[in-house]
Amino acid sequence: MRIGILGGTFDPIHFGHIRPALEVQQQLALDEVWLMPNHIPPHKSGTHVSTDDRLAMAQLVCDAFPPLKLCAIEALRESPSYTVTTLQALKQQYPQHEFYFLMGMDSFLGLQSWYHWQGIFELCHLVVCQRPGSILSDDHPMHDVLAKRESALMAPFETESIEASIATNTGKIFRVSVTEQPFSSTQVRTDLEQGLAIEDALPVCIQLYIKQHQLYAPKARNSPQKS
Repeated sequence: MRIGILGGTFDPIHFGHIRPALEVQQQLALDEVWLMPNHIPPHKSGTHVSTDDRLAMAQLVCDAFPPLKLCAIEALRESPSYTVTTLQALKQQYPQHEFYFLMGMDSFLGLQSWYHWQGIFELCHLVVCQRPGSILSDDHPMHDVLAKRESALMAPFETESIEASIATNTGKIFRVSVTEQPFSSTQVRTDLEQGLAIEDALPVCIQLYIKQHQLYAPKARNSPQKS
């Protein structure tokens, strides 16, 4: 099976995560895309809700969108979630699968700062989600990496063409254009804390979960003092 992997804190998960994952799944004819919530992100100080809540929300999204599946390998780990370590564990656990690690162009531009980043290419393919306007300059250090490893999609939605473009089980880079989404977890949290509407950003199942569990609760506002 060809398995996409989308990692993140998902704090909370929103359409900015979901729609690109589904677009990549279709364009690359992946069998599934696994949503992989982090437990201890190495580049962040923490999350705003518990790991259990973030796992529960990711599972609700998977229930609502069948091509998506939950992968809890990082959430259940007590150490920082380094991508290369996670991929090594997944390859050991699922040697029959071919993995495609999804990331945005912004993350790809900073890939050289990741822990043992070159080892990632020995474990999976990379899928770089390119949004409108995202550009990799010729003088950027990652330009040569992309030029060496990029594999073009000859005909999206045609499985035979995609299979023909994959010469090995790991190490290729696929650039996939995805529809730009005007959502971020930071903005969603801010809107929720301010009691603003977030219907466009979150599936109904996530809106209900957040409400039922009182997550990202609106901050108390000071009442104006009477003279």
